[in-house]
Amino acid sequence: MAHFEASPARGFGIPGTSTGAGWGWIMAYGIVSVLLGIAAFVWPFAATFAATVVIGALLFVSGAFSIAAGLFGQGHEGRVYAVLFGLLSVIVGAVMVFEPVTGALSLTLMVTVWLAMRGVLEVVLGFRMRRRRGLMIALGVINILLAAFILATVPWSALTLPGFILGVSFLVGGVTAITAASDHRKGAEAFAMPG
Repeated sequence: MAHFEASPARGFGIPGTSTGAGWGWIMAYGIVSVLLGIAAFVWPFAATFAATVVIGALLFVSGAFSIAAGLFGQGHEGRVYAVLFGLLSVIVGAVMVFEPVTGALSLTLMVTVWLAMRGVLEVVLGFRMRRRRGLMIALGVINILLAAFILATVPWSALTLPGFILGVSFLVGGVTAITAASDHRKGAEAFAMPG
């Protein structure tokens, strides 16, 4: 009888994992992010209370899926980013849902902080990636510029812009994750970084 030896995981140095493992979680996060981005454009913000609750729920759900992508999307090196981004989104989303009376200005400031921190994380991760580096860096720069634009247009932005800005961010982030999941499914390292 022939003897077969298990080969180590390709490109990761992690025993028991394969290059394409967990691509479905990354894809699911990307699809959910795109859907939430579309929802943010479709649902207008008729009142500050409604806007706060809706955006908080979107952030919370997106954060939960991001955490799941980081925890269960085995074999990709963006797991720490996914968990950190998810935790940030869940915390900010929970504050918005449970403290809606803080009003439009507080909503705007929280969204601005979330976008800025996400942008910084994405730029840092982008510079460490081998594949699709430019796309991740561009996503981070877009989020940082959006945060700056919100601050520059307060208080008008407090009434109208957060939903549209979140829509752009979710859509671009979702497309980025879907692209990475497709690469990962084909055998490439998801969010590949230098060894």
